[in-house]
Parts: sequence; C-alpha cells; structure tokens
Amino acid sequence: MMNDRFKDWEYPEIEEGKPTKYNWVVQHKHNLSLGYKTDIGAFTYINAKFGVTIEDEVQIGSHCSIYSVSTIDNKEGKVVLKKNCKIGSHTVVMPGVTVGENAVIGAMSFVNRDIPDNVVAAGVPVKIIKFADCTN
Repeated sequence: MMNDRFKDWEYPEIEEGKPTKYNWVVQHKHNLSLGYKTDIGAFTYINAKFGVTIEDEVQIGSHCSIYSVSTIDNKEGKVVLKKNCKIGSHTVVMPGVTVGENAVIGAMSFVNRDIPDNVVAAGVPVKIIKFADCTN
C-alpha cells in the first residue's frame, strides 16, 4: 500500500540542465522517461544522453548519479530503473544497467551491472546480498 505522501503527486517540471523544484538535474531531458509517483532526492544528477527510463514508484535517494554515458571509459547505453526499485543515497548507476523491479540498492553503491528483480544489492562494485520480497 502506497503511503499518503504521494497522494497529490504531479510530474515535476524539468528544464534542461537546471535544478527541478526538488533540486535534481537532468541533461538530455528529451531522452528521459519518468514514471508516475517517482521520488528523486535532492542533488541527484541524471545524464540521459543514451536514454534513462525511470518506471512508476521508483525511489532514488539524494546525491545519486545516473549515467547513460561515461566519458572515462567511453561506455554508453540506456539505463532502466524498473517499477518500485529503490536506489540508496550517493549511489552511482553506470551506462547500460537495468535495476530490476522491487530491487533495493544500498547507499553508496556502484552499480555497473544488471540487478535482477526482488533482490537487495550493495557495494563497490555492487553485489547481490540477498534474494527477498522487497515489495514493501
């Protein structure tokens, strides 16, 4: 059951390279697909050059970085955050990664590979900690 904090949720206004009213920023906003009742923390940066899809009810903590392109190693690829996944604060998600439905990523993780549905994962680099019912 979704709590009441999303009762009056509305899509945020997103301007290219400018902070939203919640203080997160998107570059290449035309390549961002933002789901319903998403929660993105302050100071999160999203580079959607090669596509970023954030599905419904995804929560992203503050100070996260989501990259569809990396200028360090020239990797590029669409990032998909599936329905109801949760990304802990200060986490980095690299190009081409999919985080599965209901997955939970611990704070300060480095997500450089796909994460399946219904797991808890954390670390640098990210590793699956346990398979669990993460739907609550």
